[in-house]
Amino acid sequence: MQPKIWLSSPHMGGKERDYVTEAFDTNWVAPLGPNVNGFEKDLEQYLGDGVHVAALSAGTAALHLGLVLLGVQPGDEVICQSMTFSASANPIAYLGAIPVFVDSEPDTWNMSPEFLEAAIMDRLAKGKNVKAIIPVHLYGMPVKMDEIMAIAHRYGIPVLEDAAEALGSSINGKMCGTFGDIAALSFNGNKIITTSGGGALVSANAEIVEKSRFLSTQARDTAPHYEHSHIGYNYRMSNICAGIGRGQMEVVDSRVERRRAIYQWYRNEMNGMPGISFVEEPEGFFSNRWLSTILIDPEKTGGMTRETLRLALEAENIESRPLWKPMHMQPVFEKYPYFGNGVSERLFENGLCLPSGSNLEEGDLARIKTVLQNCGCVAV
Repeated sequence: MQPKIWLSSPHMGGKERDYVTEAFDTNWVAPLGPNVNGFEKDLEQYLGDGVHVAALSAGTAALHLGLVLLGVQPGDEVICQSMTFSASANPIAYLGAIPVFVDSEPDTWNMSPEFLEAAIMDRLAKGKNVKAIIPVHLYGMPVKMDEIMAIAHRYGIPVLEDAAEALGSSINGKMCGTFGDIAALSFNGNKIITTSGGGALVSANAEIVEKSRFLSTQARDTAPHYEHSHIGYNYRMSNICAGIGRGQMEVVDSRVERRRAIYQWYRNEMNGMPGISFVEEPEGFFSNRWLSTILIDPEKTGGMTRETLRLALEAENIESRPLWKPMHMQPVFEKYPYFGNGVSERLFENGLCLPSGSNLEEGDLARIKTVLQNCGCVAV
């Protein structure tokens, strides 16, 4: 069997080993150190807009701390995009709060402003305490943040922006991760850049970020002994992982450029094929194209479905996967409120994520193209 082509695998840039070696040589292997400080500064400079950054152990940790810092308590409600990975919604449950799911809109596949406002009005009319909104930049495509933020401001609800998949994406030059009151980034092994595992909390409010650093290091008060007046968490990034991140930040722009080129390759190869469609960038939007995704309409493809193509790729040892199954359809969350008209359900039914790693080589693309041709997705 030929080597595995992964959906999105880590792609080292060369300098990561130098930073990690320095951490070993100086014995900075704890969840603090110069690489952590340097990585945070690199991210702050890259994102711009005067934001502050705390490097954490995971994007999920950033979302969890974000909700803690926004004061979410048991019984409170948090409005969350339904079309997302479960890590966007799980922290709501960690705190004993209630998720309220909102459908996608068809332009970006992200949170629908229309159904967001409908959800807010319904919950407030029922006397519910809505404490936060979590929009997600799906597959690197920015959310319609201007509309989302306008609604949030109108009702006085803070926004926790899930930018886990969107480092390098922007709207009119403003980086994803800088719109919300707080934002979360992810550096999991499959992301645009990786620290093997890791994430970051971002905010323009320096006090919020400093509080996140305090909470993420077990909330130890200033004292010669271990004194704790708050519940803390072991969420800080290690100096070794941050060293990988510093090396990755040196190549982040080239990684985004390569992912966008791979997306364009798919567009060129499948251009005009009946039943195959892509999500477009609205005017002013810039997607990092973390994953290249397509929709397959079997009524127009002669019966070929997303599963037909997925299984054909799998047979050739090429990884692909369906779009995220919406949270309101998940067994663990299906009992919670949902506002929408089925857009995310149809996306899940017909959508497929294609191999998108920035380390894909020409031979890999040739193998993928052969399968696409055999399935009728590319003209022979």
